[in-house]
Amino acid sequence: MNTPVPPELLSAQQKFARPDALDFIQGARSPRGQRRAAVLILLGPGGDGYDLVLIEKRADLRSHAGQIAFPGGGIESVDVDPVAAALREAQEEVGVEPAAVTVLGVLPAAHIPRSGFDVTSVVGWWSEPVGLVPVDVGEVAAVHQVPVARLLDPANRGTWVHPGGFSGPAFLLDDLYVWGFTAYLLDGLFDLLGWTLPWDADRTSEIPPRFLSERL
Repeated sequence: MNTPVPPELLSAQQKFARPDALDFIQGARSPRGQRRAAVLILLGPGGDGYDLVLIEKRADLRSHAGQIAFPGGGIESVDVDPVAAALREAQEEVGVEPAAVTVLGVLPAAHIPRSGFDVTSVVGWWSEPVGLVPVDVGEVAAVHQVPVARLLDPANRGTWVHPGGFSGPAFLLDDLYVWGFTAYLLDGLFDLLGWTLPWDADRTSEIPPRFLSERL
C-alpha cells in the first residue's frame, strides 16, 4: 500500500532548511570542505506511528565497528548531490529502492571531527516499506526497522559515557544501543520537529562492547 507523506511531515519540511538547524545537533561543527558523506534518515508508516531504518555495522570493520547508524557513506563522483549519494548508499547497503523515497528535506552538512567527514543528512519518507536485510554484507551486519515511538519514550533514553571521557545522548532499545553521531542526529531531529519528550539526561550508562568503536 502506498502511504502518502503525512501532513505533519509535509508541514515540517521548512524546518529542515532552517539556518539554525545545525545548532540542534550536539557536537556538530560547520563543514570544512573536506571529505563528504551523506546519510538517509528514512521514516515510514509503522504499526504505532512511524518506523525508522537503522543499520548495524559489522563488528570487524576498521572504523565504526559494531555501531548503529543510518544507511549512508561517502559521496562519490557518480553522485550529483548528497541526496543522490544517500539514496544510492541506502539501495546498495540494504536494498531501499530510491523511487519509493520522497525526500522531505536536507539538513545542513555537519563536520565530524573524529572521522574528518562533512556529513549531510537527508530526511526521506518511505511510502511502501518492506522488510529489509543486509545487501552489502561486507559492511552491514543487520538492519533494524525501529518504531519512532520507542525512540521517543523517556524510558529508552539516557546518556552514554565513552571510556575517553566523552558523553552524549543515547537510545536503548532491548539489546540495541544507539550512541555517537547517530544518536546526536536523532536527538537533534526530534528536537527540531518538536517531538522530544522530557527525559533524564542524568541516567548514564557505559557503551556495551558490542557497539563500542574507537571513533565517535
